[in-house]
Amino acid sequence: MKIIYHCYGGSHSSVTAAAIHLGMLPETRLPCKRELLSLPYYDAQVKEDHGRIRFMGYDEKGRQIYISSKNNLGESYERIMRQLLSVISKEPAPAVAFVNTMPYVNVWMMLGGFLSRRWGWNHLGRTIIIAGTRQSYYRFVHLVEQLKKNNF
Repeated sequence: MKIIYHCYGGSHSSVTAAAIHLGMLPETRLPCKRELLSLPYYDAQVKEDHGRIRFMGYDEKGRQIYISSKNNLGESYERIMRQLLSVISKEPAPAVAFVNTMPYVNVWMMLGGFLSRRWGWNHLGRTIIIAGTRQSYYRFVHLVEQLKKNNF
């Protein structure tokens, strides 16, 4: 089983959810700035990274956890990925769960990500994105809990 957390740019919400899933971030308290910035790929993706699938680690059940960005593909992303898997896979239905983290992104995360990743205003953008991530943090925790509860 593989789990792919995906979002617009693959820099913030998907990284945060995957890190919670892997135990790299706590479930019971808000992470500090240092914890978020120390995560692999957090606020580090660039335009050329869009569409890449990056391995984050193995969870407690041995499932492979990945992150990905989908740019403007929106809901089409999962459909495209599933069809691609069915074309190239020897298995009838490869065991892959696609988890969209975009519904949990708030306006501060979008603004901070835009300032940091698009305009290169890293200090201001990161300050805003970290505040936004912390504001939505327990929503990401809940998403991961629901996923694990449903045996994915």
